Amino acid sequence: MNEVKQVKDLVGEAKKIVIIQADNPDADSLGSALALESILGDAGKEPFMYCALDMPEYLKYMQGWDRVNKELPVSFDMSIIVDTSTITLLEKLDASAQRALVVKKPCIVLDHHADVPCDIPYATVVINDGAKVSTGELIYSLSKELGWPLGIPAQEFIMSSILADSLGLASENTTANTYRVMGELVDNGVNRPKLEELRRALTKMPVPILRYKAELIQRAELLADGALAVIVIPQKEITEFSPMYNPAPLIQNDLLQTEGVKISVVIKSYDNGRITAAIRCNNPAPIGAELAKHFGGGGHAYAAGFKTEGKPLNEIKSECISYANQLLQNLNT
Repeated sequence: MNEVKQVKDLVGEAKKIVIIQADNPDADSLGSALALESILGDAGKEPFMYCALDMPEYLKYMQGWDRVNKELPVSFDMSIIVDTSTITLLEKLDASAQRALVVKKPCIVLDHHADVPCDIPYATVVINDGAKVSTGELIYSLSKELGWPLGIPAQEFIMSSILADSLGLASENTTANTYRVMGELVDNGVNRPKLEELRRALTKMPVPILRYKAELIQRAELLADGALAVIVIPQKEITEFSPMYNPAPLIQNDLLQTEGVKISVVIKSYDNGRITAAIRCNNPAPIGAELAKHFGGGGHAYAAGFKTEGKPLNEIKSECISYANQLLQNLNT
């Protein structure tokens, strides 16, 4: 059966619908969840947003972030997972008793990280469209195709998700369709300058973050003849600074803006042995997804990530540098 028809039928038959974000909420996942909450609510459904982790401070410019819950309701009819199709990014849900609530009901996965096949075992239907720059863009197209209501609040959240994952429409994954969608959103009454003002107001750096950023710049390692930038964030700094500002986006764009850098990797090391990495690439080095897949992660050619456990930090870092260097060398052959 056509996936879009399946989505239409499942949502049509359901009343209470849980919207699930992954363990690494970002502006696309939150914007997509809030957009779906608005769309489904206007369609007469009872949407309920869930994420195992608290929303980061930098996302709280999106009104409604505080409606995201860390516990699932006891009873619901189905779930929709947004912005991930990888079970490793649902680790906390998968390891909890609440998983049993999800697996018993239909589950729709809406994502745009098509480089990695969906491995969520309880997914009923998957729409993973790599041609969309964000899951928000996918939700907009799907809503138009299915005739779902698209009020201004939903469209504002969709625009926020698009701007976030497209880096302000500057990423390599931004397509002509993305610009068309943005144009339609503006024509429909979405005020982009207002959204940008809200985002900027909340993402201004506190003074401690400014000084911390200076420390990160000093610690950045430039490897592979300056084409690879790597930095490690230990648990102590994650605990201290993440409530104010996520260390990865704080430094990652600056690394990419450094002359000669083609790929930047920000590695976070946790005391429990978990290691995560955010990977971002410049054109023409579309190797992010390939590097992430080497460690069981995924994403786009220019924006990807992974998380792993069981190996010490020095081994993961060394392996990451070695494989990234190999991928960079392959670009020149």
